[in-house]
Amino acid sequence: METQPTLVPRLLLTQAAHRFKILSEPVRLELLNLLHTNGEMNVQDLVEATGQHQANVSKHLRLLAEEGMVARRKDGLYAFYRIIDPSLSGLCLLICSQLSE
Repeated sequence: METQPTLVPRLLLTQAAHRFKILSEPVRLELLNLLHTNGEMNVQDLVEATGQHQANVSKHLRLLAEEGMVARRKDGLYAFYRIIDPSLSGLCLLICSQLSE
């Protein structure tokens, strides 16, 4: 017996659209890719890896943290970030693998 697809409530669609909007910035995707690959990283390492200015990297990381995608940990003068949303890695891999085909 076939089951009918479930209609997604409008509120969830709105939240999903907001999430995709946050992920629509290439710098944010690059930062998430680095965090996915390397695990927790400090801001300076992310700046060096991306070639972006520290202010730009910090701005994007702050937004990702506000959205609950990454967590921030202070250790002395350094701020470390890590991914805390388990859906991000799978989502990015799914889309990127489809694009590479």
